[in-house]
Amino acid sequence: MTATATSIAVLCMLCSTLAGCGGGRTSSPFAGLDPQAARELAQQIERTRAQALEADLREAFATRPPRNILMLSGGDADGAFGCGVLAGWRNAVNPADRRPTFDVVTGVSTGALMAPFAFLGSDWDDRLTEAYTGGHAAGLWRVARLAPTLNGGLLRPEALDALIHPFIDADLVAAVAREHALGRRLLVATTDLDTESACIWDMGEIASRGGEPALALFRQVLAASASLPGLFPPRRFACEADGVAYEEMHVDGGVAAPLFVMPEALLRWKQLAARLQSSRVYVIVNMSLDQTPRTTEPNVVAILARSFDAMYRASYRQALNLVCTYCSDHDLEVSIASIPVDEAGGNMLSFDTATMQRNFDAAVERARQPGFWATPAPDVSPGFDRRFRPSPAAGIGGRSATDG
Repeated sequence: MTATATSIAVLCMLCSTLAGCGGGRTSSPFAGLDPQAARELAQQIERTRAQALEADLREAFATRPPRNILMLSGGDADGAFGCGVLAGWRNAVNPADRRPTFDVVTGVSTGALMAPFAFLGSDWDDRLTEAYTGGHAAGLWRVARLAPTLNGGLLRPEALDALIHPFIDADLVAAVAREHALGRRLLVATTDLDTESACIWDMGEIASRGGEPALALFRQVLAASASLPGLFPPRRFACEADGVAYEEMHVDGGVAAPLFVMPEALLRWKQLAARLQSSRVYVIVNMSLDQTPRTTEPNVVAILARSFDAMYRASYRQALNLVCTYCSDHDLEVSIASIPVDEAGGNMLSFDTATMQRNFDAAVERARQPGFWATPAPDVSPGFDRRFRPSPAAGIGGRSATDG
């Protein structure tokens, strides 16, 4: 039983015990609707969200087909691994293997927090490294940061804001807007609790609005994507439909989309495969994908912990399998990095500075070496149409000019 799973299990037990202690909603579009009407409204909301984003991506890909796509997963404190991968990749021993400029970057949870920096390139690496190894998250569990009432989470929202605001400032948002204007795209996922669906945000479009409102919304979306349910309260977004104002509650994007290569609706676009021809997809998974068999103690905490650990790991393997299947079907090259099983086992909810620095340093050194990345190999197994397992790759060979 890992400390991470124990923390999650205890958190869930506490939250279930204290359910109903939080504050109420100011408004909801689903209030008073019967189930059928609620489903129809949810579908309408999802279509409305998707239409503008799909139109923008189609236009952008028509003029600048993406050659390098980076996907960044969740993992909480283990985001130090992904941060280290980006830093080491920049200085790979083989110059041909060094980090390319990405045409599309997608991020979820802790991956969403590092996504703007990966999108902007190596000039922003020092700021990203400071965010993950500078000790800023070490005091996350201080009593002063606990919420006075359980209004959606054990910690105050300001506890997460304090980790985001110093690093996501007006200069960074303006830089994202400039790259967006060149046809590059930065996408972040949150989970809409009411519709039980992933919501994909075009962060470049938000940045392009300019001014303090754009900065505030940019930060709010990142905070929502990293708001682990029960730990941090959901982020609320003011919305309007047919002249009626309401609010949406969004939490960690990993609840609905552990990782993603493109918005789901866009994957059904017949021209997407042609636009992605010769593209290469890189996936940084901030956790270990390997099974860790061991004896489970016969007590409720151990059973809950082990169950959540298995569910969490399985959800990421399944999401990665779907990505690899899509890429295989469309002849897209995929390179995957995840935490080695012999370096896993820490507590993703423990933001100990020394541990995060150690994970960062190990990832930097590994990412510099030839053969660091893995490529998916087909593995047909009973009960599955297609599965994939990692196998060593000879190199990564980015297709566009390096950024560092």
